Amino acid sequence: MSQIAINTSQNVNINFNIASVGERMLAFIIDFLIKVAYVIIVLYLFFNIFDLGYLLDGLDQWSIMAVYIVLTFPVYIYPVVLESLMEGQTPGKKLMKIRVVKIDGYQASFGDYLIRWMFRLIDTTAAGVVGLISMIASKNNQRLGDIASGTAVISLKNNINISHTILENINEDYIPSFPQVIALSDNDMRIIKDNYTKALKIDDRQIISKLSDKIKSILKLEIDPKMTERQFINVVIKDYNYYTGKEN
Repeated sequence: MSQIAINTSQNVNINFNIASVGERMLAFIIDFLIKVAYVIIVLYLFFNIFDLGYLLDGLDQWSIMAVYIVLTFPVYIYPVVLESLMEGQTPGKKLMKIRVVKIDGYQASFGDYLIRWMFRLIDTTAAGVVGLISMIASKNNQRLGDIASGTAVISLKNNINISHTILENINEDYIPSFPQVIALSDNDMRIIKDNYTKALKIDDRQIISKLSDKIKSILKLEIDPKMTERQFINVVIKDYNYYTGKEN
């Protein structure tokens, strides 16, 4: 499996496994099936359940086309919206355990996802042959949208290693949640863990809450409301170890 070296903001090169063309195609197929299912359900509700087909009677071709576009609009914006909300993943990518990341070490922004989405018009030309050729020919399996936005799709299935030692043991099958942690330095992580450990010993919930808020603010993270502050900090520490290959 090929790798890409991403230089973090701390000037540390981390080798990520590049998602294979096969993984990306399977993710695309899963997302495609979800979109097809959505269209079938929406049209079935429109014509059969709510019996609104009569609204199209007497309309010209362009007006009918506009109605269909409105009904199926979520399908068109599916990639850019979900990648933005799921931090570089769609349901298909999540199932295949792959993620879109910036090759400069920073978290991809909405603008990056938008550029990738816009280039789909070219990448999907000739039934996707253009994008497929680009992925096969490029060094990092990048389609044109990836090249234009400075992103790559990485696999989250395997451990990443660099020559450092600190912090936590993690299982070989551990799957990280927040790739943004690579923006932190070793010193940042030591401070986080030291303060967190001390707060746990005396059950200082105020410190834990402030620490959690600070991490979210620095990394610009939105987390699942069901995740507690302690769970969140634990995940951040483990994710940092995962991406930097650190162990006790």
